[in-house]
Amino acid sequence: MRVTLIDEHDYAAQMATKVLPALAKCRVEGWMEPASAPGLPAPATSGKLHYVCYDAAKFDVLHEDGATAAFRGAVVISHGFTEFAAKYAEMVWYFLLAGYSVCVFEHRGHGYSARDVANPSLVWIDDWHRYVADLAKFASTVGKQYADGFPLNLYCHSMGGGIGAGVLETHPTLFDKAVLSCPMIAPVTGMPNWLAGALANVLCGVGLGRHIVFGQGEFTPELNMADHPGASEARVRWFQQQRIDDVHQQTYAATFEWVRQALRLSRAVQRPQACAEIETPILLFQAGRDMWVLNEPQNRFVNEVNADGGDARLVRIDDSLHEIFSMPNVILGPYLEQILTFFGSSEMAQF
Repeated sequence: MRVTLIDEHDYAAQMATKVLPALAKCRVEGWMEPASAPGLPAPATSGKLHYVCYDAAKFDVLHEDGATAAFRGAVVISHGFTEFAAKYAEMVWYFLLAGYSVCVFEHRGHGYSARDVANPSLVWIDDWHRYVADLAKFASTVGKQYADGFPLNLYCHSMGGGIGAGVLETHPTLFDKAVLSCPMIAPVTGMPNWLAGALANVLCGVGLGRHIVFGQGEFTPELNMADHPGASEARVRWFQQQRIDDVHQQTYAATFEWVRQALRLSRAVQRPQACAEIETPILLFQAGRDMWVLNEPQNRFVNEVNADGGDARLVRIDDSLHEIFSMPNVILGPYLEQILTFFGSSEMAQF
């Protein structure tokens, strides 16, 4: 399915005058109590988890150019590390045009969701199982409500993809289709991950679990496009402006406990026994120029899922950076078309 992409040469203006006003007319904000699960301790601090949903029926009455008249279900979005719901406004727009309601969940420690550290730049989590349990609860309640008996699909990126993989393994019938976009099956740590895990264990053991990871820094408003070679400058600058405008969206760096939990999540989702539990058809996108997650573990994950009768397909985009949705239209367009074709097909599309 084709949709008309936002013009990169007039991006900020189109987002401000067309996309965001339309989204505001079908946007509902909500809060969810964190999930409870056997063996999962109470959260370190109290507070609810934030989400925003966009109703396809309310969007339909706006009669936006290119919008379909057919309701196709709902898409749950699971964002990446240090991200936030507002960053996905453009992707929400495209899903709405295609006939899907959209539910964007802000993981604990991100956006407006409950936090466990005072510094708005830092992300900390005590147990990776919490991420998985919270997303599963959100999808099975709010997501199902918005799907209204139609397909419930998952779109996730990076850390959100690692969490999504965990949900697919533990709740094999929750989603009808799942897109894992550059999922954090294994993060890049700058050293062998077994060594990074050992170091994180030591540093957390001596009380540095909430300390910022060495070499990372807190949020600053300055943007260096040299850090995003080949990305759409208009999109990257728009993302940065969202951070500048809202302190809740300035998460920017990992703590040592987050690293330890990310590596534990990575080991868990790669276990053959866990991969064998997946029943949901998966479309996994891999970026050839990814600097944040490792490609080879993604390959192994797909192979393990398929080895046990699963339905997973890997699409590699050689010229893309980690955030495929931040790339120029020439890359974003085919990426989006494949996602919408996959969600809309009755069986795995052949790419």
